[in-house]
Order: sequence, then C-alpha cells, then structure tokens
Amino acid sequence: MADQENNEVIDDAVGERDIKRLEFRGGVFTATIPLVFFIIWAITLSVTGLVTEQGLVIGMVIGIAIGLFLTKSKWADYAQSLFAGMAQPVGVVAIIAWFWAGMFAKLLSAGGLVDGLIWFGFQTGLEGGAFVGITFLLAALFATAVGTGYGTVATFGVLMYPAGVILGADPVILLAAILSGAVFGDNLAPVSDTTIVSATTQEADVPGVVRSRFKYSIAAAIPALILFVILGGGGDEGSREVVTQLQSQVAPNGLIMLIPFALVLYLALSGQHLLTSLTWGIVVSIIMIGIMDTPLTKVLHIYENDAGDAVIEGALMSGIGGYFNMAILILFILAAAHLLEVAGTMDVIKNFFLRIIKGVTRRAELSMYGIIAFLNVFITINTAAEIAAAPFVRKLGKEMNIHPYRRANFLDTVTSSLGYIFPWSGGVLLAWTTIQGAAEEFDFLPVVGPAEVFPFVFQGWGLLIVMFIAAMTGWGLRYSGKNGEEIKPEDYQRQS
Repeated sequence: MADQENNEVIDDAVGERDIKRLEFRGGVFTATIPLVFFIIWAITLSVTGLVTEQGLVIGMVIGIAIGLFLTKSKWADYAQSLFAGMAQPVGVVAIIAWFWAGMFAKLLSAGGLVDGLIWFGFQTGLEGGAFVGITFLLAALFATAVGTGYGTVATFGVLMYPAGVILGADPVILLAAILSGAVFGDNLAPVSDTTIVSATTQEADVPGVVRSRFKYSIAAAIPALILFVILGGGGDEGSREVVTQLQSQVAPNGLIMLIPFALVLYLALSGQHLLTSLTWGIVVSIIMIGIMDTPLTKVLHIYENDAGDAVIEGALMSGIGGYFNMAILILFILAAAHLLEVAGTMDVIKNFFLRIIKGVTRRAELSMYGIIAFLNVFITINTAAEIAAAPFVRKLGKEMNIHPYRRANFLDTVTSSLGYIFPWSGGVLLAWTTIQGAAEEFDFLPVVGPAEVFPFVFQGWGLLIVMFIAAMTGWGLRYSGKNGEEIKPEDYQRQS
C-alpha cells in the first residue's frame, strides 16, 4: 500500500496522472477567470502604454493563482492540470520552431539584408505615394523573410519612415504601409510564429498551410498596394541633406542574404521539415556572412566583461533570447486554456455554437471568425491571442470536418490583421514608440498617434474582408478526406 501511495506521489510530480475533470465554485465558467483576468490585465497595460511581454507573463501567473482558490477539486489536481496543459506538444513544437526562426532572422539582419533592401528602395528614385508603395512591398518582403512583424516595424520605422517623410509621403499612410507589410509577412511567412502556431494547433503542416494561404494574402495585398500608392502622397518634402545621410548609411552588399532567404522558402514549400529548412538557412547565412568579411562575432561572441562575468552575444544568442518571454507566456496560456477543457467549459461553449450552427458550415466558419476577432480585441500580442482562440477553432472545425488548412487560415489571417490594427495592440504601440525614437534623432519628423493609423492598415483590413467573404461564400472551403486530404465541397457532398 505504501509503495502504491509513493508511486501516485511520483506520478503526480512528473506529470503522468491524467486529470479528467475539475470542479469550480460557481460552475464551469469559473474556469475562465484566469484567462479573463489576463485579458483585463492586458487591456489595462495596453491602454496605459505599459504593455510588455514580461508584464503579460506576470498577469497570466496572477490569473492562474486566482484560479487555484476557486477550484472545488484538490489543489494537486488543479496543479496537475496546469502541468498537463503546458506539456501539450503544440506549445513545445512552437517554442522550438521560434528559437530556430529567431536565429535565422537575426542572422539575416546581421548580414545586412535590411540595408540591402533599403538601398534597393532608394535606387528606385520614387517619391510620395510611390515611395509608400515600395515601402509596403519591401516591408512585406522583409517580414516574409524573417518571420517577425515586430522586427519589421522596428526596423522600417527607424529607416524608411524618416526617408519617406522627407520624400513627400503622408506620415500616417507611410506608417500604415509599414504595419501592413508586417501583417503580410506575419501571416504568410513559413518561419512566422503565428504561421507556426496556427498550423500546429490545427494539426496541419506548415508548408501546406502557407500554400493554401497565399491566395488570401495576395487578394488583400493587391488592393492595399494600389491604395497606398494613391493615398500615400501629399506630405512635405524634407531636407535633401538628410536623404543623403540616410542613403550613405545603406549599401547593396546585404542583398546576398536573399540567397538563404530564398533557400528556406524553397525547402519549406517543397515539404521539408521546418527545422530542416531553417537549419540549412542558418548554415548558409553564416557562410554568406563569412564571405562578406563581416566579423563572426556578429554570429556568436563569448567573452568576459570588465566585471569578470561571462557574456554571450551575437545573432544566434539574440535570436533565441528574443523568444524566452513569449515562450513562458505561451506555456502559461496553454495551461489556463487547458483548465477550460478539464472543467467542461469548452464543451458547453462548443455545444452552444453547435446549436447555433445546426450543421451549417457557413455558420461554423462565421463563428470561428467571431471568436478569433473577439479574443484579439483583448489580447494584444497576436501569438498569445492565437493560442487562446485555437482550441475553439479546432473543436468547431472538427465537428464540421473542415480541413486543418482552412481552420489555420482563419486563425492566422484574423489574428495577424488585428494585431497591427487596434490602437492598443502590441504592433501599433511598437510602431508608435519606434517613430518617437526616430523623431528624437530627426526633429522634423511628425509622430503619428496609434489612433490615427487605425483606419489605414489596408493589408490588415483587406485580410479581414477577404476572410469574411470566404466564410460567407465558401471560397476556398475544403473538407478533410478519409486520409486527411483536402476535398472540395462538391466532392465532399457526393461522398456524404
């Protein structure tokens, strides 16, 4: 008997005991309080301009702690459910993929790809609306290459925003173009965290998701580009001396880094595993950096500082380190979302929507669209919002046998869009902070407020419209076949 009790204790400690059901005071919806607290916390930080990844992490920790006092079940069962939620493969896969993607992105930047892209933009000699259009294209290209919309906003806000203002671009539309480029890449890039999360949470492969998503991205991007060119002019041309200064800071050499970028895209779209594609991209990037005689300390530098402490720097380290906080946050959100599973909350919500849906696929997709948009209103980091919405999308979609690619596309397009539209979202606040810093260096720069840019993020709004039309009309709808293959609606109806 003692041995049996000891084994149960050990199983609890290592997370092997599966908790089937938790009970909460007040019913199944009490299990939502940890996430609701987190949402309120995120809104408060966003409105006050104090949102950070670390701040979001502590908010999620407090929410989970509150839930502990609301459970009627054993605290040990509550804790075990949290561990089970954190241990879900989707979280682990996403985090490891982020680390590889982060290293690859930082290597491209260290190799001068941004400078090369900016140099190419200057060589076009375009001004006003045309410059805004090329900014959107370059931002979209860069975001697709490195898989980070936030990194795109920070980089292009520092370099392209001052140049565009000087060359007669409307500041508001120019900033919206940068944000729209971030939306495009965040949504489409195989190495983007939102792409990875949307695919893995819906049990889909990343290359297949990217191929199926391309038509939606382009359908939004073409009218967005036209609008940016038409509306992007009207600003005042600034000092040519400043233009010359910016031009002198960039060079075409970094365009060689398009080789590893193209290699990763090719391998990923050819069906290679994401880690395989990224590893080859990392290796080739390091080779290219060596060819350009760039100091390899930019890749990895381990040294002892003046205080005698060991320091590790370089693109590889910063690429991994940049995702530590988000990795912790995602694990906690997965844990809190798992509480909804074991409390039965998800079943109640799912059954509510199923009663509304009544077997109609259109209603199912509109319900998924609405749930994703609702959560993005409150959760300001798009990946975190995606993780929170993913279980609902997966359950509703599976009930209607909607293909994982289609579910992943709804999850990612809506999330990637709203993450750069709402004035309190992380992407918009980052853009606002970035151009404030640029204005300190160039005193002629206007600082566009978060609310001003809201209506003009055309790629984001375009994706929202495209996906709403897709839900209403069934454009692009595919069902799952017996072996997981995509089946067109007419073929699916014949099989049924």
